Amino acid sequence: MALRTKPLTLPHAPHPVRNFHEELYSVSTPTRRRWRGLAAGILVAGALVALPAGTAHAATGCQVTYTVRSQWQNGFTGDLVVKNLGDALSSWNVTWTFAGNQQLQQSWNGDFTQSGNQVTIRNAPWNGSLPSGGTVNPGFNAGYSGTNVSPTAFALNGVACTGPNTSPTVSITAPAANTRYTAPASIPITATASDPDAGDSIAKVEFYHDGLLLGTDTSSPYTYTWTGVPAQSAAYSLQAKAYDSKGAVTTSTAVPVFVDAPTGPAILATPSPLTVPEGGSTPLSVKLNQAPTSNVTVAVARTGDTDITVSPTSLTFTTANWNTAQTVTVSAAQDADSVNGAATINLTASGWTSASVPANESDDDVAGGTYVQRFLEQYQKLHSSGYFSPEGVPYHAIETLVVEAPDHGHETTSEAFSYWIWLEANYGRVKQDWAPFNKAWETMEKYIIPTHANQTTGGYNPNDPADYAPEADQPSLYPSQGGKLDPNVKVGVDPLYNELVSTYGNADIYGMHWLEDVDNVYGFSSCTPVAGSKVSYINTYQRGPQESVWETVAHPSCENFTYGQSGAGYLPLFISGTPAKQWRYTNAPDADARAVQAAYWALQWATEQGKAADVTATVAKAAKMGDYLRYGMYDKYFKKPGCTSTSCAAGTGKDSAAYLMSWYYAWGGDMGGQWAFRIGSSHNHQGYQNPLAAWALANVSALAPRSPSAKADWQTSLGRQLEFYQWLQSSEGAFAGGATNSWGGNYSAPPAGTPTFYGMFYDYQPVYHDPASNQWFGFQAWSVERVAEYYYATGDAKAKAMLDKWVSWAIANTTFTANGDFKIPDTLSWTGAPNTWNPSSPQANTNLHVSVVSSGTDVGVAAAYARLLTFYGAKANNAAAKTTAKKLLDGIWLHTDSKGVGIPETRADYNRFDDVWSSSNQQGLFIPSGYSGTMPNGDVIAPGKSFLDIRSFYKSDPAWPAVQAYLNGTGPAPTFTFHRFWAQSDIAMAMADYGLLIGS
Repeated sequence: MALRTKPLTLPHAPHPVRNFHEELYSVSTPTRRRWRGLAAGILVAGALVALPAGTAHAATGCQVTYTVRSQWQNGFTGDLVVKNLGDALSSWNVTWTFAGNQQLQQSWNGDFTQSGNQVTIRNAPWNGSLPSGGTVNPGFNAGYSGTNVSPTAFALNGVACTGPNTSPTVSITAPAANTRYTAPASIPITATASDPDAGDSIAKVEFYHDGLLLGTDTSSPYTYTWTGVPAQSAAYSLQAKAYDSKGAVTTSTAVPVFVDAPTGPAILATPSPLTVPEGGSTPLSVKLNQAPTSNVTVAVARTGDTDITVSPTSLTFTTANWNTAQTVTVSAAQDADSVNGAATINLTASGWTSASVPANESDDDVAGGTYVQRFLEQYQKLHSSGYFSPEGVPYHAIETLVVEAPDHGHETTSEAFSYWIWLEANYGRVKQDWAPFNKAWETMEKYIIPTHANQTTGGYNPNDPADYAPEADQPSLYPSQGGKLDPNVKVGVDPLYNELVSTYGNADIYGMHWLEDVDNVYGFSSCTPVAGSKVSYINTYQRGPQESVWETVAHPSCENFTYGQSGAGYLPLFISGTPAKQWRYTNAPDADARAVQAAYWALQWATEQGKAADVTATVAKAAKMGDYLRYGMYDKYFKKPGCTSTSCAAGTGKDSAAYLMSWYYAWGGDMGGQWAFRIGSSHNHQGYQNPLAAWALANVSALAPRSPSAKADWQTSLGRQLEFYQWLQSSEGAFAGGATNSWGGNYSAPPAGTPTFYGMFYDYQPVYHDPASNQWFGFQAWSVERVAEYYYATGDAKAKAMLDKWVSWAIANTTFTANGDFKIPDTLSWTGAPNTWNPSSPQANTNLHVSVVSSGTDVGVAAAYARLLTFYGAKANNAAAKTTAKKLLDGIWLHTDSKGVGIPETRADYNRFDDVWSSSNQQGLFIPSGYSGTMPNGDVIAPGKSFLDIRSFYKSDPAWPAVQAYLNGTGPAPTFTFHRFWAQSDIAMAMADYGLLIGS
């Protein structure tokens, strides 16, 4: 009974496997119910609120700031800052009366009741203490119709407050919703804003597209013109945000607009924008979008910095060569200043839509030179090309018809958030501006760490944290063999729960769930982190190591039986027993560890700049995340290492920890808060380890988790991870798969002679087998990059010795063409096995071998590979590593386009869209006999259905016709150029690393 994501199954073509990883989680049923007597209290809005032991003092003064944080049609998010100006309080409540029909639906940092238009928010059980001069910050989501008038009078514990600051109002008046433009578009935006408070005023209005700041206006009328907007198939989302002079903020309803590609004659130019090295040149490719009826002369001119020049100044296209790119050479003169010049290259022809290309000089007197300039160029594209949702959540990819680990491009993962935080840390490193880094963490905290309201952990017993259920080899064995709860199997003790609750005062998990449907394409609206946003928590993988993405059924993280089978939702697909309404989340430890890794570097770079105070608060949150990340060290059911049957010894404390970063940890409970579960994972993959994060959490004081045993746990983990790498290093240098404490997912006995690592069993393909989980070179590049950063930070000789061997192997399998393009390993094959680990006398793995089956040009993996060569090369002063890193980065940059860097991919595996499961073909979608349900859009879920049958929304995707032709047998395997957020971020950061560690 496992949920996870994994690389593609590619039975029809040797297509490279890319950028995927997988996580698992457990689903609970009423078996987990444990009823207990309730302590003295009252039931308020479905939540138990403890009554104070004594009578609370009445407030003698208070001040309330009321803000509408965001607003949409028929709904809004409200926020209150309540300051106590009187005596200290042991409990509190704040009350007000709405002038309209607003109705609260959900609250946080307090529990609400509402009678008519009168609202009360009382303290939660954990925040009743409110000292004199102290503040509390309750918030809520609410619905309304008509006009959303803000309240103007508040009371704290029955005493009227003075000086309420109501939020301003703001709306976009132009353009109208769904207005269409033609690229390159110029979109004038106008907003109105006002403040209802006497003596208050509007301080500024900010304009955003897709959560990204465009510009600011401080005086009415509030306007901004967004220029040079490129075409894209999805709508752009425009919003305005108004600030009043006292700091209250309101965000307008989003206005969608579309920018279409030119339908008439147009001039095409790539890349745009482009970077020109000082004293050098960059080619600009120019062609027409359609055949002309006669010769067309394109004039080429430059405006802006006169150090930037173009040659030639005209191009001629004929009816024969219109689609063949001609080159304009853009050059930048060598000068003595240290300023990056800027110009615009204008290409015009009578009767043709013109093209304008920004050209930015990369001054060689600027730190990092050309490579840092590339970072800034790539960073700008990431913030202006559709990578973010209107809420500011990073998508997995710009494109939507993407099926890999996520099954839709506009889902997102904890992986994407961690890369965003890492990207913004590098921006702070380059520009000494740490606000974007802090904002990225805040957005992550808001949208992908489940809120308290979305993880009501009641009834959890750390001495009995979960009920055991075996995993099965095939999806077709669920729920008959996999997912059958067996409460008779002894599980171990959760040794972290009491410590974490004591440290942080609540039972919430501070960790990211791995998958979200950002645009709510499925329509589950599940565990929505912020009401009114589209973002919805979902899950996909659930059924054993052979379940590929093409065999998954997407389902909501909050299972309330609204969709799926009547009265049971999606649970009968995965688990036997009587269904219970429940919530559940899965954490991908590699993503949380990456966020900690980014916070470490943010702290180092900000400290070097004398700006450590700018990141202190966020770094403390990273330390807290590291506290909870320890759940990733534990066996799935807290069993001791070395299990070979379900009757093996259960852990009694930390003796169930492997001290490695396992594939997942998960937590969940019933909707009423009466039972809950927590599990770890028995499977450990080399690709998930992060020795830098372990070292930082154990040794950097600002990153020290607050729990008393956490630093020691991470110090142990650091040593264990380094041993794990050493145990898995092949004779050639690459690192093999990993180890498991639950062979077959059900604690079976492994084959005789299987090597062990601290009692766990060697597995060359831990977690998933379709295809083998360690055949993708990306897991090498990702993981070894962390080892290289650890070596750079510490100089650890053990890490250097492993890197020496790995780098030599990788460079020997890397090639470059005459024009500078690259080929790196892609698919790997493994033979043999390591020796059983003896920490006191490690042995060389002369019987463990790797071979490169195929090579490829995955730009994201190449960037991670270049980064590790950069850190290693800079620390070890290794010339081959530094040279190869530079050549890889220059080769990647050959593939720049208007949205980042992209290489076309032929997706032969897309013939699996309409695969149907049969006993002879177990690669189609399996729905067990007797199950019948529907997706939110009405798609039927039943035996005989395919991946596409339950995702009919794909048929409306702009890119679908190419796939349909392929399925019909009338067209070739479709080819797409995808822009994945993690890959584009890694490319940007690789440029910054090389520029600042090695230089131009």
